[in-house]
Amino acid sequence: MNFLWPQLLWLMLALPLLPALYLWLLRRRGKPALRYSNLEDVRAAVGRPWRRHVPPALLLLACSLLVLALSRPTARVTLPWARTTIMLAMDVSLSMRVADVQPSRLVAAQEAAKLFLRELPRHIDVGLVTFAGSTQVAQQATLDRDSLVGAIDAFQMQRGTAIGNAIVMCLSELFPEHGIDLGDMTFGARKLAPRAGEAEKAAPKQIDPVAPGSYGAAAIILLSDGRRTMGIDTLQAAKMAADRGVRIYVVGLGVVDGEASMDDGMAMYLKLDEPTLREVARMTGGEYHHAGTAEMLRSVYRDLGSRVQVQTRETELTALLAGVAAMLVLVAMVLSARWFGRLG
Repeated sequence: MNFLWPQLLWLMLALPLLPALYLWLLRRRGKPALRYSNLEDVRAAVGRPWRRHVPPALLLLACSLLVLALSRPTARVTLPWARTTIMLAMDVSLSMRVADVQPSRLVAAQEAAKLFLRELPRHIDVGLVTFAGSTQVAQQATLDRDSLVGAIDAFQMQRGTAIGNAIVMCLSELFPEHGIDLGDMTFGARKLAPRAGEAEKAAPKQIDPVAPGSYGAAAIILLSDGRRTMGIDTLQAAKMAADRGVRIYVVGLGVVDGEASMDDGMAMYLKLDEPTLREVARMTGGEYHHAGTAEMLRSVYRDLGSRVQVQTRETELTALLAGVAAMLVLVAMVLSARWFGRLG
């Protein structure tokens, strides 16, 4: 536990004076003559003398918590998921036809994604981006799981792998107000003068970078079985995500380096760019996972589904301690009124 105002902890030294003052008052009063409304109160007071000390003890504990609250303590607390959107970016390049992950990489990825959707809380929006030679938003972020499953089942494979484009496309969906244009980044900003009556195209919004992984409203889960062959540089795109605080959880699928057979018997040389994918996860505060089998892939997605539902954050406990102290004061007043017919 840390404290934002640790100097106020010196007030704790005054707390032992309170029980000392209480004992002094008891001795000064001697045996106080109390008025009770009925005989039952007298019997209760005589039969359970410890009761008279309970309310003062609760008040002492409340004072201790209030002093602790004044120092503004903080602690690493695991909180329920606060993000509202997850973007799934999935590789649909031709190499996903390889059957080293049974029944094929693509089918295994589709089934794992569906499992992820089933286990994710229904209140979290999920969007889907597919990438190969081109990058497309297969399904905008939605709570409709059936639409997402339909988009996953409709994957169309292409040549090429544009991992950086997929990250940028996810960011454009998460931050539409930032003016991120994948076409301009890929081919250069259009220089044509606007037509009469048309507003000039807005330039991308300049942002102030934040701490990687600090954005609590979204995350990206990216799956790829290869390396970038075209499009925006992968690490440049990862830097854009890191500057916006968006975590990227990366799943590397299949063999790291070697040959595998296509379903038509043709051999394909494969090389998973693990160093770059690991760097994407590191830069953005996410995680990298490698899945070499269908079961491993399902396990990774199941693990990610549980991980992204909670987050650990440095949280100030002042309000919590003050609330507990207030409850203790209330309990002390209720007990005093019930047992002795008075609040003090």
